Amino acid sequence: MELLSKTEKEQLETRLAFLIANRAVISKRIAEARELGDLKENGDYHAAREQQGLEEAEIRRLEQRLAQVKVIDEAMQKAAGGTVFIGSTVKMKDLDDDDVDTYKLVGETSGSFDFVEVTANSPMGEAMMKARVGDVIRVSAPRGTKRFEILEIA
Repeated sequence: MELLSKTEKEQLETRLAFLIANRAVISKRIAEARELGDLKENGDYHAAREQQGLEEAEIRRLEQRLAQVKVIDEAMQKAAGGTVFIGSTVKMKDLDDDDVDTYKLVGETSGSFDFVEVTANSPMGEAMMKARVGDVIRVSAPRGTKRFEILEIA
């Protein structure tokens, strides 16, 4: 089971709805390309069929994923009471080089650049989960273990 915030689940549902709605557009492109004649050398036809295959695979992946997610609501986050939980924004200090960065524990990355997104099932996410202010977490990284001190949780 994967844990997501309500916003993250809505983003997945929006993406799925777009892909499902786009089926008609791709079918139309395939039909138009078919009308051009010889399919062996018809680049438009092959490109549309390839896009159709990729989008159908993405639809299946999203449907399976959405069937297995659990939404973490705000009440559950507040019940965590000062511990890191999905949706928490955490200010941490790298104890090896004293850099301070802001991280957000997420179930699904969104590509936001306001902070470093850390997925809950990553090594850092697992170490952050349920940590409190003042805790030192250890994260196994390719170049050894990194240590971070939790400075603030929002």
